[in-house]
Amino acid sequence: MTERATFGGGCFWCVEAAFKELDGVREVTSGYAGGHTEDPSYRAVCSGATGHAEVVQVEYDPDAITYEELLEVFFTIHDPTQLNRQGPDVGTQYRSIVLYHDDEQRELAESYVEALDEEGGYDDDVVTEVEPLETFHPAEEEHQDYFEKNPNDAYCSMHAQPKVEKVRERFREKVRA
Repeated sequence: MTERATFGGGCFWCVEAAFKELDGVREVTSGYAGGHTEDPSYRAVCSGATGHAEVVQVEYDPDAITYEELLEVFFTIHDPTQLNRQGPDVGTQYRSIVLYHDDEQRELAESYVEALDEEGGYDDDVVTEVEPLETFHPAEEEHQDYFEKNPNDAYCSMHAQPKVEKVRERFREKVRA
């Protein structure tokens, strides 16, 4: 059985690379969601005019990794208190967003965000949006597996690699062998 989860937390290259490390994750596809343009392109999304966020859609085996564990990874690899940005990437296309596929995912994501705020582990409030997934648009081929194809890219070295290392360290028992 395969289920899907969709997350946006900054540049999709970085988020994709981190999720691909996990056992039970069958596929990660970079794309766009949460906007109002029918056929968004990378250039259009980067302009901020489409309303879309850069997101990843994660196909996973729920017997090997749970949605709750995916949420934990997601909230570990990005700063959910940064409004419309992650690191050097600024704009609504880089917002923190969980796009749920069903009511169970919505409830779990909303509870997770509430718990983060109640724990008070951040100086600022969590600004992650929790919205229904309307349509997922896969990104152009050159954006798929970007970190894997471009490991020496300076952006990837500075931003994707630390996320991958964080997953390998913090979720050691869930990383692919």
